[in-house]
This record gives sequence, structure tokens and C-alpha cells, in this order.
Amino acid sequence: MKHYKLKATLASLFILCTTGVGAQSLNSSYFMEGMTYRHQLNPAFMNESNYINLPFFVLGNFNVGLQGNVGVNDFLYKYNQNGYKLTTFMNPTVGSQEFLSNLHTNNHLSVNLRMPIIAFGFRGFGGFNTFEIAFRSNTSVNLPYGLFDFMKTGMSDEGGTHYRVKDLTVRSNNYAEVALGHSHEIIKDRLTIGAKVKFLVGGANAEAKIKRMDITMGQDEWLIDAEGQVEGSLKGGYFESKEPDEHGKPGEIDGFDIDGPGIGGYGVGFDLGAVYKMDDYVEGLTLSAALLDLGFIKWNNGLKAKMQHNYTFKGFENPIAVKPGEGEPGDIDDELDNLGDQFEEFIKFYDDGTVKSRTTKLATTMNIGAEYVLPYYKNLKFGLLSSTHFNKPFTWSEARLSANVAPVRWFEASVNYAISSFGSSLGWVLNFHPSGFNFFIGTDHMITKVTPQYVPVGNANANVSMGFNITWGKKKAKKVVTTTTISEF
Repeated sequence: MKHYKLKATLASLFILCTTGVGAQSLNSSYFMEGMTYRHQLNPAFMNESNYINLPFFVLGNFNVGLQGNVGVNDFLYKYNQNGYKLTTFMNPTVGSQEFLSNLHTNNHLSVNLRMPIIAFGFRGFGGFNTFEIAFRSNTSVNLPYGLFDFMKTGMSDEGGTHYRVKDLTVRSNNYAEVALGHSHEIIKDRLTIGAKVKFLVGGANAEAKIKRMDITMGQDEWLIDAEGQVEGSLKGGYFESKEPDEHGKPGEIDGFDIDGPGIGGYGVGFDLGAVYKMDDYVEGLTLSAALLDLGFIKWNNGLKAKMQHNYTFKGFENPIAVKPGEGEPGDIDDELDNLGDQFEEFIKFYDDGTVKSRTTKLATTMNIGAEYVLPYYKNLKFGLLSSTHFNKPFTWSEARLSANVAPVRWFEASVNYAISSFGSSLGWVLNFHPSGFNFFIGTDHMITKVTPQYVPVGNANANVSMGFNITWGKKKAKKVVTTTTISEF
């Protein structure tokens, strides 16, 4: 049996809003024909060679990163003159306007993990086939502006101050997938279509949402009227609550236990894609589109919790943590720990029983691409990729313009620039794919500036991807590059 305290969970949530790790497909590689895992972005893409990713081989397909419209420097600030000591935004040396001016109406952070256990692809059945067993995790957080305004500004009017917080949401979906894919050329040298069917095995799912929270601050007490709920599914999981008070009122949830973990549910998903070469109309132009992760998971052992409509709160201490007798912040770990303690008192959920089953949708991604090969140098091409991730209220979109060059048969590179819901970013990829192996390294979000603690400055957009795979089999024949010469007469 494993016990998890709510305080630790809330502290982890704050840390997640400032830094984190995750993994996802490398969008910068969309137009690179030699990339092994390009079919994860569009199942219609055919690999140039057969391949295998060795089970649990650390370099098989390694990717860490995250996306958000806020970053660590929005919540942690330099404290001493040298800037090597950090403090949270709750420190009184950080002005309210200085902190709040950097925030958005809704502050998003999304962390995605895709860890292949085994994957391989081969030619056959008239096309290219892929098989993959992978672990997937998708976690998203939405923290509204009103929450931080309340925490930082506090009671600004002696007669009383009112705040309204809406749509504070945390959602996490964790499962394993067994994916079978096939791409097939329908019209020779023109139209290729592809699809994947995914058998899903649920691990854990949770969504905590505070639809509305009205906070009335007075001289003697702060009254909170809230409407929120938690829905989750975890085999063998159940909430732990505090003891009832002297009036018999049930205690709030302060953690959860896992007794005999197992499979939490089952589901199915699909990827669909198509690629069309437009040479009959515009030579060198190729259009492509894909829908990824269309599907659902039906979960067992559903847990429910709800917020009481009215309760009182003592308020956040400011500063959060102070060294005794010194009047200055203690270690940043102490500040985060105390912040977790106070969040536990601020946000209270009560056990609301269980449900037999519940169903959740997968977060779907739509990719639309346009690629143009230069007529006078066919080893250079430009691409524009539009990506939209549907996961309300965490939906985001991105447009990425790339230049891709393959000067020799066994090497290609890409440099690209993206504008998205999370800001702008510069990406690049180097891909080596001679006969026998494939090695790549790249990033969708290159870090250009860090703090003295080597933490990225700006929005939480940073990742690095690298991989090594064994390849074999005859590569697809490429068009011969021809040149025109002028003869003397």
C-alpha cells in the first residue's frame, strides 16, 4: 500500500508550473524523409528503411521538454544582490504589479510523455508497417489570473475585498498503447494514405476542476464559496480523509492510498493521415494532413470528490518562509513546502463516493503540412506545418516554417521557426541515416537565455530529442537530380 499526502501533491503542482519534463513527437522533423519516427506525426509517411528500437534502450527515442505560456522566472525571483538566491512571488520584496503584469488571464502548462518500450517498422503487404508498445502521459494545468491576484494582492480595501477565481483545472491521462500502423500508396507517385489502430490500457486518470470560487475578505475572516469537483480512476486507489470534527462533520481529503494496483481501464484510438504530391499542378509541391489520437478510454473504479460551498480560510502568510531572527526568506525548498501547506488549507475537497465506470476522450492533434522542393536544387526544400492540439481548456496551436537540406544521401538537417499559443521558438534537427543505423538529435524549442541557476528564461518551452535505431533493408529510390548545361555551337 502506498500513501500520498495532498500537501506533497500541491507542492509538486507548483513546481510543475515553474519547471518540468516530458516528451512528445519532434515537430521539427515533419519534413525529414530519413527520420525514423516521422510516422508518429502522420501515419501516411513511409520510412526509407526497416528499423527496430531495442527494448528499454535509453537512446531508442529520448525526448524531454514542456510547453507553457508562463515560465519559472514568472514565479521565482532573484533575492540577493548577486542573483544566486531565489525566492517565490509571495515575498514582499516582489511587487504585486511586477508579478501580476507577467501573467495571462489563463496560465497554461502542458507536459507530455511518450516513452517507447519496443518499436519496429518494415516493408510488406504493399506498403510500410509499424508496431509500437509505448507508455503515454498527458498532463495539463490551467491556473487563472484571479488565483494569483488573490494570493499576492490580498485584502486591498479595509472595507472588504472580493475575488472570483474561475476554471482552475488540472488534468492527467496516463496509459499504455499497442499501436499497429500501415501506410499504402494508392496512386503511384501521387497519393499515399496511412492509419494506425491503438489498443489502450489505462493506468491512471484524474481531473480536478474548480468551476467557480468567490472569495470575500473581511477584517476577521475570509469566506470562500466554491464549486468544484475531482474525478479520477486508479485501480486499487481510494481517498484518505481527516477525522470528523466534534460536530460529526466529515474531514477533508488529505491524500490517497493505493492498495493492489492494476489495470484501470481499456480503450481504443486511431491515427489517420494522407500525403498528396501536387506535381501535376505545381511541380515540387506536396500537401499532407493527419489526425492523431482519435479515441477514448473507459475507466473502472471511478473516484469522486467535491468542494463544500462555504468555508473560511485564514489566508496566505507573506512572506511564505522566514529565517528565525533574520527577517529574510529561508531556502526555496522551505518556501515551496509552506506554500503546499497553505494550499492544503485553501483548497478543500471531500470524498463523494465512487462510480462503477467513466469514459474520457484522448487529446487529439491535427497536423496540416505543405512542402516545396526547389526545382533547381532538389536537395533543398521548405515546409510549413500547422499543428492544433484539441484538449479544452488546454487547446493550443502552432505554425512552424522550416528549411530542410539533404546534401548527401545519409545526412539531412532542418532549421525552423515557430509561432504558437506559447510564444515563438527556434528549432533544429540533425539526422544521420547511413545503411545500418539512424541517429538524430534536435529540438523544437532551443534555449537562448538562462538564469544564473541555468533555468530557461521566458515561457516554459524547452526540449531536446535524440535517438538511435538499427535499420536495414533497401531504401526507397530517390529521383535523380539533373542539371542543364549549355553546349557551345
